[in-house]
Amino acid sequence: MYFNFKLFRRALTISLWERPFHVRRWFFTLFFTVLFLFFWMLVAVGRLLDSLFFRGFYKQKVEAPVFIVAPPRSGTTLTQNLMSLDDERFVHVKLYQTIFPSVSFQKAIHKLSRIDKKMGHPLGNLMSWVERKCFGGWDNLHKMRLAQPEEDDAFFLYCFVSEAIFLLFPYVDELWEAGFPDHLPEDARRKVMRFYRSCLERHLYVNGPRKTLLSKATQSSGAVDSLNVEFPDAKFITIVRHPYKSVASHVSLFWPVWVKHSPEILKTSQNSKQYARLAVEWYRHLFEFRNRISPERYYCIDYRDLVSDPKSTMEKLYAHFGWQISDAYRLLLEDATSTQREFRSSHKCSLEEFGLSEEWIQEQIGDVLDFYALER
Repeated sequence: MYFNFKLFRRALTISLWERPFHVRRWFFTLFFTVLFLFFWMLVAVGRLLDSLFFRGFYKQKVEAPVFIVAPPRSGTTLTQNLMSLDDERFVHVKLYQTIFPSVSFQKAIHKLSRIDKKMGHPLGNLMSWVERKCFGGWDNLHKMRLAQPEEDDAFFLYCFVSEAIFLLFPYVDELWEAGFPDHLPEDARRKVMRFYRSCLERHLYVNGPRKTLLSKATQSSGAVDSLNVEFPDAKFITIVRHPYKSVASHVSLFWPVWVKHSPEILKTSQNSKQYARLAVEWYRHLFEFRNRISPERYYCIDYRDLVSDPKSTMEKLYAHFGWQISDAYRLLLEDATSTQREFRSSHKCSLEEFGLSEEWIQEQIGDVLDFYALER
């Protein structure tokens, strides 16, 4: 398993020694560091068992995977949920599968689930309660459940090359490569992608060896070049939402976590502005990426079309890639479209809350706004 110890050491040094001492931050840093290392070693053992008892995954091919990549709060979850309904074609990634990227552990979980079902779901009910306690506070922003489709960011987290580390270490400029893997040295990029491929091989081997891998990862906005090199037959789907909306919402996801361990971080702090700059740079990176990839492997969705008419949006996407829509999937799309039209988000935030402005975004990516005809 690849682990970027250089980034890990830098993150700990900044948090523990280069910031004013705060008991709460030290406690959170040390507690979650120990927890992370425990899971890292647990997964390493699981993957070792895979090599001993399930060597068939080495022959598993990852052919023409589909990557949904866009900055956070741009509709990636909705797109993944809609495409995941086509389970005859795709196999998606669930949250628990990203936490345990091991054939051995996933087979054990599946067996335990079957036993739990025969007993009346006592363990399942307990896990539902735990999920509501742990993830319920984010339901209005991004509903998370262990057995629901989720982005595969946790795969990258085990390399310590993931945007998720900014939840505990909100030092974006100092740890830039964690959120922008394409800026890593070439050797490190290659190792990250090799580990990622091994996770996908295991996932397909257990959950759908003859299906197409459907992946959603917002943090891959900074890793599309690396993905394109590692998977030259991959298809990329991106979504464009107005950054006036998505950037503020992006920062609003992380700030409540920051103040839990570092109450001195204000909404208008440099941490918020650095994190917003990461989101804006992702817009730039994806915009330039579309010129480096062949059109038949790339499709861009307008967020406004996605939320107003999901069914039509999926039909156009499928037509672009030459995929056939089955009758069963079409019916599911119609139901999903009816549900989406009734959905109203209760989450409200603004750029000004975080010391940002529309003018700043215009200065950074005005040409991107113009290209996609997004109102200034």
